[in-house]
Amino acid sequence: MLDCYVFRTIFVMDLLDGYVVHAVRGERENYRHVHLFSGLVNTSNPIEIIDSLRPKEVYIADLNRINGNGDNKEIIEDISRLCNVMLDWGVESAEDLKGASEIADKIILGTETSSIDLITMVSGYDISVSLDIKSGALVSRGRRHEYSPLELVEKLNDIDLSDIIILDMDSIGTKAGIDLEFLERVREISGHSLILGGGIKEASELKQLEEIGFSGALVATAIHDGSIPVGFLKRE
Repeated sequence: MLDCYVFRTIFVMDLLDGYVVHAVRGERENYRHVHLFSGLVNTSNPIEIIDSLRPKEVYIADLNRINGNGDNKEIIEDISRLCNVMLDWGVESAEDLKGASEIADKIILGTETSSIDLITMVSGYDISVSLDIKSGALVSRGRRHEYSPLELVEKLNDIDLSDIIILDMDSIGTKAGIDLEFLERVREISGHSLILGGGIKEASELKQLEEIGFSGALVATAIHDGSIPVGFLKRE
């Protein structure tokens, strides 16, 4: 288990058809192999990227699994032997949850695919809940979400979770910067450890997040273009 009192700079890898892709605004049909964007790596092979950057912790989104088109299970198993893995595997059921727990250290239940009923019933697993937010509302596949992001943050206070991830899908891959006012409101009402994903543009914003009480951040674009030094991924 990672020390929750140390700010966590968590490297993100989105896997699609066995390769790492560069995620932008959640528009998955437009994702391209990450080496076409990156100034840091010349490969989109996930194992080669892990070997090169040597992150302490990695957040993996298995886009095939999330989109209902296969999975990247064997690759994720290999990565789990190299570093600590947080996994969004598109969990929709208890069976999915069990499968994800067999290949990752921590399981992400995202509002895009996981129902509130499933989130409120989980026990016995190391779980983080991702509030997948687009245009200010929770993304929830095939159904209208009954809560606003802040309402769900408050509701989750009654559940034993490792973290809550605030994932701004509109800002993914854009380096648009962080909304400190909104994040401070989240911090005020949440009893959980908080992680931000999406929009982080430079290392100074990691310090701002730490100062308002967040425990970590998901980063990819700012690592690949050098705005955040790769050494932050290895920080103790």
